[in-house]
Amino acid sequence: MARPTPAVLVTIVPSGDDREALLAAVASAAAVDVAAVHAGRTCPHCGSTDHGRPWATAAGRAVPVSTARTGGATALAVVRGTAVTDVALGIDLEQVARVAAAPLDAFGPAERRGLGGDADRAAAWAVKEAVLKRDGRGLRVDPTAVAVDLERSVARFAGRVQPVTVLWPAPGTVLAVAAGGLPVEVEDRVTPPVG
Repeated sequence: MARPTPAVLVTIVPSGDDREALLAAVASAAAVDVAAVHAGRTCPHCGSTDHGRPWATAAGRAVPVSTARTGGATALAVVRGTAVTDVALGIDLEQVARVAAAPLDAFGPAERRGLGGDADRAAAWAVKEAVLKRDGRGLRVDPTAVAVDLERSVARFAGRVQPVTVLWPAPGTVLAVAAGGLPVEVEDRVTPPVG
């Protein structure tokens, strides 16, 4: 039997019962029954299970996951593949209008020169958040520590260059994925198909 190609599977669903949607996404990616999936959150700083980094297991094996929310939509990312339990994963989902209205001071001079407008600014912000989620500390780290190059699809953080994927799943909505260069597949269950 052929093993599935490692990839990041992102499902965008209406916000609501995010936990149930995450369980279903992990079960689908791991090809197991949803009863074999466990998921939750743990804050590495205070130990709370009410917030913090998401985690999941499928049939007892760790599955890398990440989540993001914006404007009534939730993105759930799961790494598919049996040998990828050590992949660090971070995603962010943003609405361009929401980022454009925010008083962000998160871009260095070189970044500001490279940003062409609100869409670029939103994409760069989403990349920063995805990279910091992948790191595990999120916005506890100053986002200016992440230098984004949208043209090259990379971000520099902590002395390393990381490949990132930037996608536009719906008009005015940007998705950024930081997963070490794994391919990304998106299923949008929020935006109706055109045509």
